[in-house]
Amino acid sequence: MLNVPISVQAAPTIQTGIAPWGGRVFCFGFRYWKQSHVRPFFGAGVRLVFAHSAAHARARGINPADRMAVWGQKDTPELRTLADELGLRLVRVEDGFIRSVGLGADFIPPMSLVFDRRGIYFDPSAESDLEHLLNTMPLPPELLQRARRIRERICAERITKYNVEYDEPLQLDTAGRRVILVPGQVEDDASILKGASHVCTNAGLLRAVRATHPEAFIIYKPHPDVLGQNRRGTLDVTSLGEICDHAETHSSVIRCIEICDEVHTMTSLTGFDALLRGKKVVTYGAPFYAGWGLTDDHTALPRRTRILSLDALTAGVLLLYPRYWDARSDGFVECETILQRLIEQRAAHPPVQSLSGLRRQTRKWGAFIRGVLDTLRAE
Repeated sequence: MLNVPISVQAAPTIQTGIAPWGGRVFCFGFRYWKQSHVRPFFGAGVRLVFAHSAAHARARGINPADRMAVWGQKDTPELRTLADELGLRLVRVEDGFIRSVGLGADFIPPMSLVFDRRGIYFDPSAESDLEHLLNTMPLPPELLQRARRIRERICAERITKYNVEYDEPLQLDTAGRRVILVPGQVEDDASILKGASHVCTNAGLLRAVRATHPEAFIIYKPHPDVLGQNRRGTLDVTSLGEICDHAETHSSVIRCIEICDEVHTMTSLTGFDALLRGKKVVTYGAPFYAGWGLTDDHTALPRRTRILSLDALTAGVLLLYPRYWDARSDGFVECETILQRLIEQRAAHPPVQSLSGLRRQTRKWGAFIRGVLDTLRAE
């Protein structure tokens, strides 16, 4: 059954097999500060037991009547053995594609998560619930119309996953050359480790784009987590030389997309953002939005057999796959509500990049402490 849109306070109908009406779920790989953030997404009446290993779960009495959830791909051989012994399926949990105003690396709670019982969307080595959904979901006209409205609002409001950057127009003298945007990524991120192949670094991607488009004006946009010095993947933008014409560290990625002709990426979500805005997208890895007839792909994806419209892709990715939780109404909501919350929160908070180092660190560690205290209160 598909994860159909739901109203506030409704229980989510999902594909993961985690029942929203009760029982215990043993959770693995969830950092302590994050535990209070994810609790609401499992639904009322579910008892979460956070365990740090298979041995810990055995000591806590895990049994075949329970369920198992793991953050991302933090499952170990021991966890997989435990799941097999008990006849349980490991459900993988990750951030959704429209997440928050603020970075997860800055301990900001998510407004959306995905629960995947087959695999996970960023690992193309096995079919995920998202890939299965996109290959098989029915496409009634009302769903596609709703997806179109969602897409149009995202574009009009310049919504992104994190919504942290300046939204000032970007003005560059490109001298009439074709403009290619190369979004930077976190190089030790799972989407790179699992979804990239022959090109797997930011510098390598820039060199590949320059080699095939020697006359293009290439813009490099570092990842916000890297700019925030939270993750690996930084480049010395002063030494990019011939492989890049401009490194943009101020304006938002959406402003960069708006002035470019094409986006070339390994697996970045920026490629999906660009598709929503009608740009040509070239992929060098295997992101979730590749292989559906909407992108130029350097990697073959033979399991993805369906040709999708942009609205169909939007419907699967943003309406059917994630769960959305709204703290204000204390309930599950539809994507439209979360878009409105993001717009409101973004208007009320200055961009992270505008904060001094001290103010940003104060906000970051304040969010960390709140998450820890909330977890303690829930225990």
